[in-house]
Amino acid sequence: MTALTLTHVALSLIGIASGFVVIGGLITAKQLDRWTVLFLASTILTSVSGFFFPADHFTPGHAVGILSLLVLGPAVWARYREQMAGRWRITYAICAMIAQYFNFAVLVIQSFDKVPALKALAPSQSEPPFVVTQLVVLALFVALTIAAAMRFRDPSNYKPKAPTNVAALS
Repeated sequence: MTALTLTHVALSLIGIASGFVVIGGLITAKQLDRWTVLFLASTILTSVSGFFFPADHFTPGHAVGILSLLVLGPAVWARYREQMAGRWRITYAICAMIAQYFNFAVLVIQSFDKVPALKALAPSQSEPPFVVTQLVVLALFVALTIAAAMRFRDPSNYKPKAPTNVAALS
């Protein structure tokens, strides 16, 4: 493995791991600032480093890298320039979730390409095990994105709930 490959893979795995921590924060309405910096920086560097691999034509990896950077731009803007004020908060949550989906989808693709047992199940990545796995991952991320968008709303929209039992009143 070359230094570029090792760096790219390490950044990708750091981005994926920190991205899942950030997802936990989004779903529990916590900002997790340090994890967010790690996730955004490693994910941006993963996408950018992918363009340094030699290629004689435009590849699906290039397309994913471009799409990832296109959603990371608004995520960074929403988080750091707009401080997640108003609608920028949900913009950040959705863009961060999409970027994490791209990272994880590429992990699945690479796993089916590089792990011998998975490659045997789907050598051309068009067989049912691969397709079903990608559909399950997509469905999971759609559900997580909806949950994150609903739970990580603008805090000014939160209204305290009235106590529902007598014990809570005392």
